[in-house]
Amino acid sequence: MLAIERRNEIFEKLQAEKRVVVSELSQYYQVSEETIRRDLEKLEKEGLAVKSYGGAVLNENTNIDLPFNLRKSRNVPGKQKIAALIRDMVNDNESLMLDASSTAVFIAKELKEKKRLSIITNSIEIILELFDAADWNVLSTGGIAKEGAFALVGPQTDRMLRSYHADKAIISCKGLDMGIGFTDTDEMHAVNKKTMLESANEKILVADHSKFDQIAFAQIGSLKDITMIVTDEKPEDKWLQAFAEMGVKCVYHS
Repeated sequence: MLAIERRNEIFEKLQAEKRVVVSELSQYYQVSEETIRRDLEKLEKEGLAVKSYGGAVLNENTNIDLPFNLRKSRNVPGKQKIAALIRDMVNDNESLMLDASSTAVFIAKELKEKKRLSIITNSIEIILELFDAADWNVLSTGGIAKEGAFALVGPQTDRMLRSYHADKAIISCKGLDMGIGFTDTDEMHAVNKKTMLESANEKILVADHSKFDQIAFAQIGSLKDITMIVTDEKPEDKWLQAFAEMGVKCVYHS
């Protein structure tokens, strides 16, 4: 096993159990405790873990922008549920804007049975995923390549997005708070997502249950800026009431 694969597995274990123990990991992976300590030091430098005596605990700060390969592996069942719900909302021949989130990649895969879609995206991963979609029109926004995010961001991305108008914009967030609204860890991502919402008829926010009652660094918008939210579990009553008061349709997996 490569070191990066081991670290990714250790991080997944941290996400599930909130803490790991050096001696247990050393025994499980059949490597020295010093090797495991180096793995944990690397995770700490990346802002993913906090070293503690004999191990490490998960850094649960919502302002940490996880690498794309790690985000893609988080809450896969929830993202699959959201993608299936979106699939049933999209019709043949529609135009969509998809952001560079890991959830949007699951959505793109789920939409492949649709015909003649036009997709505008700043996600490199989605562009690669849809190379074999023969009758689709897939447009890249261009922009600055964001390290570790498989995304194109910045002013050029914004200019391209503003030159089109889509049937639906589908974006995600890192946090959703009743007072602050929905937020992201990165300002350039937040600006580009806001532009997507402004450039579409239907403004859809996709957020799994873990994003509720969380606040990240940069605001994307408030509830008045979306027409629908799609999530993987039924939200608490306080959220359902807030959505109803703002005229936001809430769709969730039941």
